[in-house]
Amino acid sequence: MKTLFNTNFNWPVFLGISIVIRVIFIGMSWISYFSILLALHQFILLFNAIGFVIPVRYLFGAFMCVQFFVGPSLAYNGLDQYQYFHYKMKIPEHEYFAYAIPAVMSFILGLHSFAGKLNGEIIDEKQIILFVNRNRQLPYWFIGIGFVTSVVAGFFGSELAFVFFLLGSFKFIGLFLLVIGTRNLKILPLVLVISSIVGSSLVNGMFHDLLTWTIFIGSVFAIKYKFGLNIKLIGCAAFIFLVLTIQLLKASYRDATGSGREEAGVETFSKLYAEKNRDKSIFSFDNLAPSNVRINQGYIITNIMYNVPALVPFSNGKEMYQVFEAAIMPRMFAPNKLNAGDRTIFMKYSGLRIRQGTSMGLSSLGDAYVNFGIAGGCVFMFLLGLLYSGILNIFYKKSRDYPALILFTALVFYYPIRPDCELQTILGHVVKSCFLITVMILLFKSSFRVEKAPTQ
Repeated sequence: MKTLFNTNFNWPVFLGISIVIRVIFIGMSWISYFSILLALHQFILLFNAIGFVIPVRYLFGAFMCVQFFVGPSLAYNGLDQYQYFHYKMKIPEHEYFAYAIPAVMSFILGLHSFAGKLNGEIIDEKQIILFVNRNRQLPYWFIGIGFVTSVVAGFFGSELAFVFFLLGSFKFIGLFLLVIGTRNLKILPLVLVISSIVGSSLVNGMFHDLLTWTIFIGSVFAIKYKFGLNIKLIGCAAFIFLVLTIQLLKASYRDATGSGREEAGVETFSKLYAEKNRDKSIFSFDNLAPSNVRINQGYIITNIMYNVPALVPFSNGKEMYQVFEAAIMPRMFAPNKLNAGDRTIFMKYSGLRIRQGTSMGLSSLGDAYVNFGIAGGCVFMFLLGLLYSGILNIFYKKSRDYPALILFTALVFYYPIRPDCELQTILGHVVKSCFLITVMILLFKSSFRVEKAPTQ
């Protein structure tokens, strides 16, 4: 728990921002304000960690707070009126937060249990440099493998394609190795890797991976170059601008490219930005308010809590069994297991109707409630956080012999840190990525092992 409370936390800054928020949102209810303060605590912890670690735990906390605290608080305190009726909060504010606050905080407490000094997130730069010096071509092999597997993944079925999808992320690990392990910045690999994630995001109209990998890449650069406060503030402002721009244009971009009116690419995105910003009002309140749903996974939780148990009984673990079966068992042994993007479970427990091809998830918070109710859901969320902390601890212990392993935590957790995803897909990603990394280490043990120099 030291990583939550016994840190060099800037309490005067926290207090100052808290007062500003209270003044700006003078009419905000106290329970919403309390949830905003909890979120602010996580944001400051994340900001402080940049430059020292790959901040998996703090990213988990910050992302959960955005989706389950910040978005819902804004919705309950005025922005709900700007939402399409399907996206409105379904139950009273106090009922929602009576579950959301303890459940999210239980998850965060689990994440930071047995965390040591952020075990599994601290890079041993000297050992990485030694590793790269001994394997000078390996980062380029990782980048090459990442590009090739990203291209061929679409030619395989979903189960095998997922393996290639994971291998496609090796290009980021290769980039991390080059950034940390070499003296001079390698511009060409950097441009190629960043261009690839920008290009794939524009082609698919999906930007989560772009934003997540941007954070991880920025974190690695901050570790390498020891970013100071001013650089971190500029980077934070630039990232917020990027997020807001994407959220405001995403729907229009998908509509334009999906209908065939425009080709997917930077040109179309820039054109839409120019059209939206003709009168310099792209970031006006009228544009921002309806976009609150993009950071409000809470509306789905309210639909679940409205529906269960009043209309649909608690699952009492049956649905969770399906989740773990889908995450762990290969389809050849469980042919009827849940599919990624399964609409049946979502519609049954949320009561929301979604079109074929639309993917929405109950989220880990929703699955916990559906199976175990409020109290049991909080216990489950704590255990889930504890599971993730345990995995990070395993990476920490193994990295003593295999220092490059720490960089692979980004590959394991870049998808699970998204609070809006289905739990079976999240856990499936964790299981398969850990299995893939284990096989890689076993096959190439001598290449990845770096012996520590004996102490004098």
